[in-house]
Amino acid sequence: MSQRNPEISKGVDWSLVWLWFLLSLVGIMAIFGVTYHDGDNVIQTFLRFKTDYSRQFYFFIVSIVIGMFILLTDSKFFPATANLWYAAGIFLILLVFPLGAKVKGTESIIKVGGSFQFQPAEFCKICVCLALAKYLSRPETDFRRTQSQIIAAGIALLPAVFSIMQSETGLALVYLSFFIVMYREGLPSAVLIIGFSAGTLVVATLLVEKNLLAIILLAITVFLIFIMRRQVKRNRSLLVNIILIGLLCIGIQRFGVPFAFKHVLKEHQVERIFSTIGKDIPKEYKKEHSRVEAKAPGKKDVDYNVKQSKIAIGSGGFSGKGLLKGTQTRFDFVPEQRTDFIFCTIGEGFGFIGSLVLLGLYLVLLFRIVAVAERQRSVFSRCYAYGVGAVFFFHIAINLAMTVGLAPVIGIPLPFVSYGGTSLLTNTILLFILIRLDADRQMVLR
Repeated sequence: MSQRNPEISKGVDWSLVWLWFLLSLVGIMAIFGVTYHDGDNVIQTFLRFKTDYSRQFYFFIVSIVIGMFILLTDSKFFPATANLWYAAGIFLILLVFPLGAKVKGTESIIKVGGSFQFQPAEFCKICVCLALAKYLSRPETDFRRTQSQIIAAGIALLPAVFSIMQSETGLALVYLSFFIVMYREGLPSAVLIIGFSAGTLVVATLLVEKNLLAIILLAITVFLIFIMRRQVKRNRSLLVNIILIGLLCIGIQRFGVPFAFKHVLKEHQVERIFSTIGKDIPKEYKKEHSRVEAKAPGKKDVDYNVKQSKIAIGSGGFSGKGLLKGTQTRFDFVPEQRTDFIFCTIGEGFGFIGSLVLLGLYLVLLFRIVAVAERQRSVFSRCYAYGVGAVFFFHIAINLAMTVGLAPVIGIPLPFVSYGGTSLLTNTILLFILIRLDADRQMVLR
């Protein structure tokens, strides 16, 4: 009688493990490069839990232990407990309301002891990934039905709603990446088109004068009626729908966007958005009693971070200044250079070549995850894999874009590289569950 092979390496995709290992080491090196103080004993500081790079190193060791534990876990455990993971994640997010502490403008942090911080909204990405894969893989789930699509969207967006209530808008946006999973599993392309169109309308509202944009939207509505005049004659309801959609777009442009900017977004978020597109805040988008114009003496511009980040990346040149030799990052000109703006540290220290190598590692990681996803027999494993890839892609794209000024600064870390124990552990768990599921890729999991 054959026995189950107990080896941890059986079926493991070691390319994903090595990519995780390399990216984590790059992160520790980058954090070391900006937080090391001249004269410190490197060995002693790494052995103590007092510097940022030593903390990141210890979290890296913990990640190795957790990764090995996941690889030794039966792959059936994850679909069997997916709903429990989701319930636990929602419970932890709700705990933030009575127990949360305000840290750097966000109220989504739970402090444990004197120094350890935990962010449930970050951890909940694992829970959503598992729960969504579980729901989509159920035999009774017909994703062609609107009801199933709404339930799946609700699973993904519920933590996002709580995150927004906790002033963590940036992390809340990450949950939109799960629509990529839904699209892979049959979500109509019309839904994504509507979503992108809504985003385009918001951007156009900020860039184009309001009366001119209203005329353009009205002209587009009339043009659609003209080119579809034959269908409209046969189906009057189509004419009504086109007119209603046109009026809705004009309503969003005239009233919806200004309301959101005045009553939903915070003042600094509005400033960052308009700073990204290079415009001053119009009067209709300003909040009542706005303090935007009354800048206190010595207060930094809202785009100060991005300006310093660009200077740091540009000063790195082609081959960089070398580790511990950067001026912008070593002398703290770039705020949050170990977390959200860690990429500028690599850009200054290792230049265009180092930045290209890092981007190459991320591209290989993303393409490898997609390849792994497509070779799964199990719908659960495939959906989970696409969820992991979507989350990583969103983090990488938005972080790099905001670092070079192509997106507003919304506080999204770079996976495995940015400083943060919760982020490193969360991304490690996400990836190693995928590696564990892929090791049993011939098995059908539900």
